Amino acid sequence: MTETIESAAQDGDRQRSRAGRRPRPRPRIHRAWTVAAVTFVTIVGGAAFGTLPGLLINPLHTEFGWSRGEIGLAASINMALYGVTAPFAAALMDRFGIRRVVATALTMVAAGALASVWMTASWQLMIYWGVLVGLGTGSMAMAFAATVTHRWFVARRGLVTGILTAAGASGQLIFLPLCAWIVSEHGWRPASVTTALAALVVVPFVWLLMRDHPADAGLAPYGGVYVAKPAPARGAARRTVKVLFSAARTGPFWLLAGTFAICGASTNGLIRTHFVPSAHDHGMPITAAASLLAVIGVFDVVGTIFSGWLTDRFDARRLLAVYYALRGISLLFLPMLMAPEVQPPMVFFIVFYGLDWVATVPPTLALCREQYGDDSAIVFGWVLASHQVGAAVVAFLGGVARDVFGSYDVVWYAAGALCAVAALMSLVIRRAGAARAPVGG
Repeated sequence: MTETIESAAQDGDRQRSRAGRRPRPRPRIHRAWTVAAVTFVTIVGGAAFGTLPGLLINPLHTEFGWSRGEIGLAASINMALYGVTAPFAAALMDRFGIRRVVATALTMVAAGALASVWMTASWQLMIYWGVLVGLGTGSMAMAFAATVTHRWFVARRGLVTGILTAAGASGQLIFLPLCAWIVSEHGWRPASVTTALAALVVVPFVWLLMRDHPADAGLAPYGGVYVAKPAPARGAARRTVKVLFSAARTGPFWLLAGTFAICGASTNGLIRTHFVPSAHDHGMPITAAASLLAVIGVFDVVGTIFSGWLTDRFDARRLLAVYYALRGISLLFLPMLMAPEVQPPMVFFIVFYGLDWVATVPPTLALCREQYGDDSAIVFGWVLASHQVGAAVVAFLGGVARDVFGSYDVVWYAAGALCAVAALMSLVIRRAGAARAPVGG
């Protein structure tokens, strides 16, 4: 009997040694929710700059004489770099930690926004808005939310994904009306300074409250079991590319990337960039059009969180198909709703589009997690890159279409047709077991 007790004690010692530091008792409110709250605030602060491009197309065109295509190209560079940076940022977070990567990214956003105040040529716009802010915001993209969710949560992942995704819309809700008022009353430069300050204010919160892994606090992830913090992953860039090549050999990756590219084209590339100038073409004041975009942000929060709840309960593929089909139908009606004043049908469109805006994220991330396991954050980063490439293409082509045709109508119709294609693509994604080996392994 004594030998049995001693053997059990030795086994327990060995298990604790393998696990690393022994977990502490779970607090009443799990630390994961604090980390999620800091992540939410960070994404809100980083989203401030995302409200500017649509507001500044007309002021920059008026002051400098730059074409809408040139301004759209700067926004396009921003969106493309945002997307391409995201998967590398996820791997860099594995190597250097979330706090360092995000604090550096916020500083880059602030630097780009401040530098733009003194620009005098369109190439400077492309460097400051396009490159600096694109790299910074890309490092805080949805792959950041995916990394936090994957590390800190086992239960409620869909709900937390929806909440963190809604953070970008919350930033839009806060900053879009404010920046629109600043642009109208004081010019575009004070608005750019405001977004820079918003990014800088968040840095102390990240540095003081964010933790890279539950083991740093001696805790298990929410709803899971304690695991030791893994050693820093070296070769972040190599791993990111390796994961891409492995995922690219699978059909679901291309379907997810294709649907998400259309998602980006029909949201960030089209509505966020060109809705305000398009409404202004029909005589609507910029502040009124910006307020409508802010209302999209209100319902985006509701729709994304509800989508996360649905993703925990229903087939993610069918959810995506419904979201894209309804989005496409709404875009086909938009040209008929444009008017100098806000009419009830336009309000209905705004509410509907807000509910659908990034409702696609929780089911897309769930499918990435289902298909690619531990590498899902990096794979989702590459899928997000396709989202931003789609947004970048439409941000540029939308400006060109306006210069050539004198109207945005053709862009709305084309985007509606693309959404129908995305709905069909969603339905043919094959299912996979919940547990899979990492694709980069």
